Amino acid sequence: MSKKKVVLAYSGGLDTSFCIPWLSRENNCEVHAITVNTGGFSAEDVLKLEERAFQLGAASFKMVDAQQDFYSKCIRYLIFGNVLRNNTYPLSVSAERMFQAIETAKYATQINAEAVAHGSTGAGNDQVRFDIAFQILGHDLEIITPIRDMKLARQTEIDKLLAWGFNWNWEKAKYSVNKGLWGTSVGGVETLTSHKGLPEEAYPSPLTASDPLKITLKFEKGELIGINEQIYSPLDAIHKLQQIATPFAIGRDIHVGDTIIGIKGRVGFEAAAPIIILKSHHLLEKHTLTKWQQYWKEQLANWYGMLLHEGQFLDPVMRNIEHFLEDTQSHVTGNVILTLYPYRFVLDGVSSEFDLMNPAFGHYGEMNKGWSGEDVKGFTKIAGNQSRIFFEVLSKQQNPS
Repeated sequence: MSKKKVVLAYSGGLDTSFCIPWLSRENNCEVHAITVNTGGFSAEDVLKLEERAFQLGAASFKMVDAQQDFYSKCIRYLIFGNVLRNNTYPLSVSAERMFQAIETAKYATQINAEAVAHGSTGAGNDQVRFDIAFQILGHDLEIITPIRDMKLARQTEIDKLLAWGFNWNWEKAKYSVNKGLWGTSVGGVETLTSHKGLPEEAYPSPLTASDPLKITLKFEKGELIGINEQIYSPLDAIHKLQQIATPFAIGRDIHVGDTIIGIKGRVGFEAAAPIIILKSHHLLEKHTLTKWQQYWKEQLANWYGMLLHEGQFLDPVMRNIEHFLEDTQSHVTGNVILTLYPYRFVLDGVSSEFDLMNPAFGHYGEMNKGWSGEDVKGFTKIAGNQSRIFFEVLSKQQNPS
């Protein structure tokens, strides 16, 4: 009897580690493990993942570096839209999970697999994101989810792995950390409450810098392309800024959000480069976009972030919104000057040839050059006319003669 060929989205954690021998030993499957790097794996990590996948019984292991794809097809639009979920969270995990799912589905199709598998539980958002991507791109692939379907407790998985002979250290770390290009999430007992903050030791990047540091970020059509006179690709610029800002322990916060499955969730994160880029880009837009461009960008960007979070990245409306967001960036070019301090940063200002705060047209609160006092008198009379009519009609209704 031939073995069923299954592609497993493999992270190397307890759940996906359990899936390999469960599929291969208990269910006679040929398991092909795939790990998708969206910015969280070093070369050393990859070697360790590959070694363990084969030890667990995988027939093959594949690493896909999806960072460039992740940036060009998603992160750049999060920057264009200044997307922070609930004005707080840069959608670190939400965004990368979709690309991990997409690459897994693509690989399953390439090798003519009969099924795909993931290690999500039944209590979180990731199960929805993986399932949706697999259903859309999987061409009727069977979706296997052992942890969710059998409602396995962590200790049950550990006991089974030990029985299979994998006497490794399966002790759960005090804090769960998920590192990626667009931020690192941090979970612990504190984030399961509504009132406790994360202690300093929970964050993987400790504070090591103390002296203020002034830096300049160069944007071209909304994309970060330079830091302190040095030009980079946008992807490399993110990595470089992360390297510069991480010692200041910038970008830490706790996000409280609504999950796809209808419950509230709380997660800590550190995202030095993403937060700095989003805030710097937003400031540059304040200077270079009209108020109506800013207004409609904010409306559509909010929806873009919501749909991405809820696993709807593949819906064609996302491409429609991306076209709009990209079109708004044609003049979002210039430099943003900021200063880094421990735990925070200050946006000092911008310089741009497209700056609409142009002294040729006047100085706010001091002098105008584009209109006269008589012009303002006529404008205010027209601008307030409808409200004046309303109050006069209301007054007559309340005080009939």
